[in-house]
Amino acid sequence: MTLLIIGLVLFLGLHSVRIFAEDWRRAQIARRGEKAWKGLYSIVSLAGFVLIVWGYGEARRHPQVLWAPLGWAPHVTALLVLIAFILLAAAYVPHNGIRYRVHHPMVLSVKVWAFGHLLANNTLADLLLFGSFLVWAVLDFRAARQRDRVGHVSYAPGRAGATLLTVVVGIAVWAAFAFGLHRWLFGVSPLGG
Repeated sequence: MTLLIIGLVLFLGLHSVRIFAEDWRRAQIARRGEKAWKGLYSIVSLAGFVLIVWGYGEARRHPQVLWAPLGWAPHVTALLVLIAFILLAAAYVPHNGIRYRVHHPMVLSVKVWAFGHLLANNTLADLLLFGSFLVWAVLDFRAARQRDRVGHVSYAPGRAGATLLTVVVGIAVWAAFAFGLHRWLFGVSPLGG
């Protein structure tokens, strides 16, 4: 569990700099240069991610169950993760209407993904992993929206074709995960079987 916690602190701590220390971040970029900042950011993020994966894998070997499984939760989670994949696609497909409406689809995707996984999982490691990501995403989404208001950021209206493409890409990636990749990567089939 220690590795999981250290990984979460590194990964989410670094990803929280814009939430809690935007001025410090700007000063570091000005002092070190953008490339150096991005390089350091990438190295620490990767180290944190590796520790999260390693620590979560170790914690799954000796699960500390916190509550009984909820029979309906996997179905709700599958739907929420579908929405999360569509939101994730909206972060990358240009000119889509979803990004125009929510402004920060990737962070919203993390919120929906984490909440869904909290419903379907019931161990201490799950609570630490998905709960931490959920709290981070709530705070980051709020901070990003505040930065938009302060900076008077506006988002271009989306186009119907790009929005449809976003939904199709999200569904395709969700299907790939739901019907194979999730089991291959994590050893668990989200749809049972």
